[in-house]
Amino acid sequence: MATSLPRKIWQTLASIKTGVILLILVVIFSAAGTLILQRPATDPDELQRAYSPQMLRLLDALGLTDVFHAWWFVLLLALVSLSIIAASVQRFPNAWRFYSRPYKSPDGNFRKAQAVQVMIPVINEEAGLSAAERGLQKSGFNAEHIVRENSFSLFSERNRFSEMAVYIVHASLLLIFLGTSIDALYGWRASLMLGRGEQSNQVQPQNSKPRTMPFLVRCDSAGRENYADGSPKKWWSNLSVIENGNVVLRKQIVVNDPLVYRGLRFYQASFGDTGKIDRLELVATREGKDQQDFTIGLNETFPLDADTTVRLAEFFPDYAVGDGRVYARSNNLENPAAHLVVESKKTGEQINVWRPPITGLDESEASPYSFQAKDVQMAYFTGLEVSHEPGQWYVWAGVVLLGVGLAAVFYLMHVRIWIVPVRHAQGQLALWIGGTANKNRDAFEHRFARLVEEIKQEIKDSEQATGVETSVALVAAK
Repeated sequence: MATSLPRKIWQTLASIKTGVILLILVVIFSAAGTLILQRPATDPDELQRAYSPQMLRLLDALGLTDVFHAWWFVLLLALVSLSIIAASVQRFPNAWRFYSRPYKSPDGNFRKAQAVQVMIPVINEEAGLSAAERGLQKSGFNAEHIVRENSFSLFSERNRFSEMAVYIVHASLLLIFLGTSIDALYGWRASLMLGRGEQSNQVQPQNSKPRTMPFLVRCDSAGRENYADGSPKKWWSNLSVIENGNVVLRKQIVVNDPLVYRGLRFYQASFGDTGKIDRLELVATREGKDQQDFTIGLNETFPLDADTTVRLAEFFPDYAVGDGRVYARSNNLENPAAHLVVESKKTGEQINVWRPPITGLDESEASPYSFQAKDVQMAYFTGLEVSHEPGQWYVWAGVVLLGVGLAAVFYLMHVRIWIVPVRHAQGQLALWIGGTANKNRDAFEHRFARLVEEIKQEIKDSEQATGVETSVALVAAK
């Protein structure tokens, strides 16, 4: 009993039925991971909008919001891998013997069992085999001479490699499952928010401690392109990678075109306004002097003349006034207000100027300059998704190998042709021609029929030539 149980488990794992069922489960759960919004790639607010609280709790409890990192998915991949290994180990020895030692000299019982065969009468064995060899070559087959103690025959085959293609598919699936399991166990995803000119080496995985990267990532610029109706067309970010104080890589990233460096991928995930000002463009006017156009940032100072400076003290993208003070109603650029401080270097006097003027706070009448706003540029952030996927090389190697294996399985047909001189019961000499293919029997039978016709024509031409030579020899002898 102790020895039979492990054997039963092994036989169950090696069963094709078990492997197919497990593969179907992998496909079903992989599809679920594609259709169901996944953490951490999906914003938590979007998850809450997409699913009710009860449904979201159920999906989280079952691990369906992070399928490819769930422990049960890794276990399922391990079971599929064990099933593939067991099936391969059990069947590979016979397949290898068939591949490495092809049957080239068929006996009588083998010939009788062939479904595709034909007999062609010949006058001479050597001439018949030579004609058959020419027919094989014209049909695209290379002929191999099989010499035995008392017999000669021909053997030809094509695409013997296809017999092993199924094991290439098995190996490719194992590589894909290995890479997926490595990513599930050791991979991670995190987010990184940067404004223009900002740099960081800290990323924040969801529900985990911040991670420190061995290099800095800086956002040099970012932007958004919109369609005619105002909806976003694409986001982009110009990023620089800084290592040991030097910029080692620059790239503009967009959705689905990440920056890749030292095993980390930086995807463009989002883009938005911070609600803070970046630059304010103004026109300053003083009686008797030309207008001055200048650009200023928050808490920056600009010299208007040798004695007067202006500083941008505050900016509100959507302002409101209450209780004698100004406050921001929202971060949307809808009703902006700028607080400028004009200062005289000689007297040290400071004058508060508001644009637009705000009653009780604006002191524009005392200012030697008047100001008019021309344009405002809001500060923005670029949202990056950072992923570490150490198993991706295994996955991609498996995908390439899978393509090779499937191409061999579906498009390569292992064809074998035997040509053996035999004698009928009446003693008549003939060529027995038989063949077999491991798939697509209808196509093979048509090809076999064309081959037989080619060989018959070669034999006919050879016998006619031999007859002419014999006649010439008899005339010469007389």
